[in-house]
Order: sequence, then C-alpha cells, then structure tokens
Amino acid sequence: MQKGQIRVQTENIFPIIKKFLYSDHEIFLRELVSNAVDASQKLKTLSSIGEAKGELGELRIDVVLDAKEKTLSIIDHGVGMTGEEVDKYINQVAFSGAEEFVNKYKDANIIGHFGLGFYSAFMVSDKVEIYTKSFKEGSGVFWSCDGSPEFELYNVDYNERGTKIVLHINEESAEFLEAGRIKGILERFCKFLPIPIYFSEAGEKKEGEEKSINNTDPIWIKKPSELAKEDYEKFYRELYPFGETPLFWIHLNVDYPFNLTGVLYFPKIKQSYEIQKDKIQLYCNQVFVTDEVKDIVPEFLMLLHGVIDSPDIPLNVSRSYLQGDPNVKKINAHITKKVADKLEEIFRNERTSFEEKWESLGLFVKYGMMTDDKFLEKASKFLVMEDVDGKFYTLDEYKTATETLQKNKEGKQIILYTTNPVQQDAYIQAAKEKGYLVVKMETLVDAAFINNMEMKWENTSFTRVDADIVDNLIDKQESSNTVLSKEEEEQLKTLFTLQIADLNVTTEVKGLSTNSAPVVATRPEFMRRMKDMAGVGGGGMTAFYAQMPDEVTLTVNGNHPIYQKLLKETNADIQQKQVRTLADLALLSQGLLKGNDLTSFINRNVELMQGN
Repeated sequence: MQKGQIRVQTENIFPIIKKFLYSDHEIFLRELVSNAVDASQKLKTLSSIGEAKGELGELRIDVVLDAKEKTLSIIDHGVGMTGEEVDKYINQVAFSGAEEFVNKYKDANIIGHFGLGFYSAFMVSDKVEIYTKSFKEGSGVFWSCDGSPEFELYNVDYNERGTKIVLHINEESAEFLEAGRIKGILERFCKFLPIPIYFSEAGEKKEGEEKSINNTDPIWIKKPSELAKEDYEKFYRELYPFGETPLFWIHLNVDYPFNLTGVLYFPKIKQSYEIQKDKIQLYCNQVFVTDEVKDIVPEFLMLLHGVIDSPDIPLNVSRSYLQGDPNVKKINAHITKKVADKLEEIFRNERTSFEEKWESLGLFVKYGMMTDDKFLEKASKFLVMEDVDGKFYTLDEYKTATETLQKNKEGKQIILYTTNPVQQDAYIQAAKEKGYLVVKMETLVDAAFINNMEMKWENTSFTRVDADIVDNLIDKQESSNTVLSKEEEEQLKTLFTLQIADLNVTTEVKGLSTNSAPVVATRPEFMRRMKDMAGVGGGGMTAFYAQMPDEVTLTVNGNHPIYQKLLKETNADIQQKQVRTLADLALLSQGLLKGNDLTSFINRNVELMQGN
C-alpha cells in the first residue's frame, strides 16, 4: 500500500479547483465521460496496431447514480491504468496522459487535452475513488482522495479491464444526485460521443432493451456522398425536435490547413422577429463545448442552425470559452466562402427554388452584405429584389431594366422601393404609370441595408416610393405650372398651412396630372429613414431623430378639378372642413393620422355626409 501527497506546486489546488477551474460545476460529468471515451478510443487504437491483445468486448460507458449512497460512478472498459500510471497521471497533476498518448499515436482520435480534467470531480465530491485495471498484465489498483493533497494507492481485486470512478457527492452538490439532472447533462454534453453511454440508477430493474443516451454516428463525421436528403432532415429533427424542415444545408468537411467538419442548416424564417441566434453547437471530437460560437462563425451566419466540430479550435481548460487564434480566423473565412458558394450554386442552378426561399434567405444575405465585405463581393451576384408584381431582379438586372427611366441628372441609378405595398399602393400605382420599377423592402433589416448599400454600391441611390410626388422621385422638377392664378395658388397654400400635433408640415402647390390625388403627403427620405432606423433600435444620432416630430410635405395638386369648386366656397367653416378632410386623407395614406386627429376626421366626414 502506498500513501503520499499529490505532487502539485501548491497545497491549495483543491479549493482552487472547486471555485475557479470551471465556471459551470456540471462540466465535471462531461470531463469524466470524455476521459472514459478517451480510454476506450485508446484501446481501439492499440488493438488495431497489435499492441493490445485479446478481445475488445463491448466498449461502453456506464453512468450509475446511487442516490441512497450519495455516489455517482463512471465506468468504462478501456485501457485502464497500472499503479505506476495512476501515480503518474493522477498524482502528477501537470502531466496529461492524453497529450503523451497523442504524441506517440498521432492518428488517434483523442478528446481530452487537459491533465486537470479528472480533478473537476472534486468540485462536487467530498471523496473520489478510482478502481482500475490495465489492459496490460497485472492486478487491479485502488486510489482514493478526500480533497486534501493526501491520497491512498494500493492493489485490489478489480478484475474488469478499464476504470471505475466513484464520486461521493458533497452536500452543496446534492442536485447531482437527481436522475433528471444527470440525464440532462449527459444528453447535452455527450449526445454525439463515439462510444455508447448508458445511464442507470442503482437497484433499478432493467426492463426491455437498454437504450444509450447518445448517437455514436452523427452525420457530420460521414462523407456527404454517403448521405441522402432524408439523413440531413432526420439529423435536423434530432438537433431541433420542434423545428420546421430547413430550406437547405451545407456540409463542411475540411482536413487542411485545419480540421473542420459539421453541417450548417438554413432555417425557414417567415417573420423577422423569428430570428434566433446561438443555435449552432460547437463540438470538439464529438464532445459538446458551447453554443456561443461568435468567434468561429461570422456574425451574420449566427442565424444559421447546426453543428461545427473541430479539434483545431483552441479552448481553455473549461472548454467553455474560445481563445484568439489564427485558426479561428481561417475557419471563419472558410465558412463564409462555403456559404457564399452554396448560395451562388443554388441561385445559378435552381433560380426558381432560390426565389421561392428568398423570404427567409434574404435576411442572411442582406445581413452578410452589411457586415462582411468578402461576402458582399460574392453576394452581389445572387442578391435578388422582388418587385411589387412578384418578379425578381438581381442588381444588374434591375439596372438594365431601369437604365433609361430611373437615372437622375448625376447619373445615379435610383432604386424605388416600398416598405408596405398595401399602405403605399397609391404611390406605387403612380410610379408604375410612369414606367418605374418598384421593389419591396419590407423586412426588419432593410432600413439598415439600404443605408449600407448606398455607401458600398457606386452610383446607386434608394428612394422610397412615397418620398416625394411621382414627378420628383427621380429628378426634382422645380417648375410645374398649375391652371390656377398666382392669387389662387397662394390662397390654396394658406388654406393648407395646417398645425397638426406631432407633425412638422410643409405645404406646396404644384401642377400635377388631373388624375393625381388632390393632395399628396410625402415624407422626406433622409428624416424618415432616420426614424425608421431608430424604430428598430438604432443608437446615437438615430435615437436623437426618434424624438423629433415626423416631417411631412403636403403637395396640393392645383390642377385637380375639386379646387375649382373649393375656392369658390363662401362658407369659411365648410371650406376649412373640406381642406382638412383632403389633407387628412393624404396623411392617412402615410399612416400619420392617429389618436384625436383620426377621431376628428371620422366625425367630420359623418357631418359632411349629413350635410351639416
């Protein structure tokens, strides 16, 4: 029998482990199960090269909870350890068995990289015991430690090859004696480990066939050529049981200059508010690490779902936070390229299908174009804009279609857009009569996208279809004479100079077509954009604009026949009511008539209809 002290540089290692080694105490189970998987994988490797003789038997891991005895055991049938190895790997904390093994057998698929992994057991235990027997000749070994630097180590009759670790759970960690809690941790962290894992409670009668809690053969470790559409969809349901079938997916499979496997899915998104980030899971050799992958995956692709697995991503001792590393940047760039290539391929080969999915895809593409210049360059080929009649145009196609009518005096291409085709229908119809092409920009990201693209696309400008009277949408028409005399124009302007709560109203009289509305309300592009952006959470100057009243221009169409009658009205009260009703109709088309003003408009119309 051997007694001694664990050889570490400080006697306080256990309090340090308990408090600071891992931010999440539940990680202890992931570490211990990962070590058990390592031990099993090592045995496979040694057997395949003839260094381990005899039958492998069933390589499985059992996690057994005994709430009555307050213990949790992790049992494997892997390589096991000799007394010397226990002393070397367990007592010499700074020495990592996995690291030495990897150096010796470079092609082995080893999970653990950290000599401290085993010691995470002391975060939740008063005492930890190890029963182990090496695949080599020799007797079983017992090791025990109560969380002080002192340990016991001696030979015992333990006849099972492999290792059994018994944790005596401390009072503070009683939650880990609940079956549901343990099962939940295993399902979260060990769901795709390559060795079957079984969970049971001591004394529990086993009925029917045992079911492992993990899928040892997830699709991302297979080659794309081995998989069918149904395999990808089935795996998506495994990851997100309540998710709708994804639009499509990208299978990542890289072994140089870094190792990266995984499957990224484009989810179906019908409304902007359904966007969910942090749905990509990061694994390291099939061990779950985190679902916070913002350092690895480009920001705009955080909207994707799926799995990434890379042994080359550096992780700290808890495997919970990523550290800065050149590999991470390379992986990030590779994922961007793969996504852009896949989107371009679908657009080129299945354009109709691509357009049908645009409602969901557009969010990814626009977000990516705003945040990633390399993606912007590629995406300009497959960004599409849908017009109000349901036809799609790439930027180049839109420019070609509007070359003659929608270039202003400075040679800038004007993209006319609507944010609400129903509400802005009158403006859209007026633009279509001029031969203009109006596209829909009605998602949450469009306000920011428009501003961004104006800075990045040369000689291109966006104008909302209701930003001005139709004659001024492309180029400002300064002179537009009316059939009215100067005096009548001034009289109309005075009549329509209105004070309206929360609105800054400017009035002008112009000679528009007799078919145009008697009054057209427009909101200047710049101020409206600032307020729109403030509405979706813009800070800084946009927040300042949010506090300002809405700017609106009332363009009175002096050529409309209604004014021939209105100007001759001798009853000033009726005349004023008619003026206000015409102005309110125009404001209503812009959604600017609210509250008391809207109530007054309804009451006034009822009075007019009654002849009052």
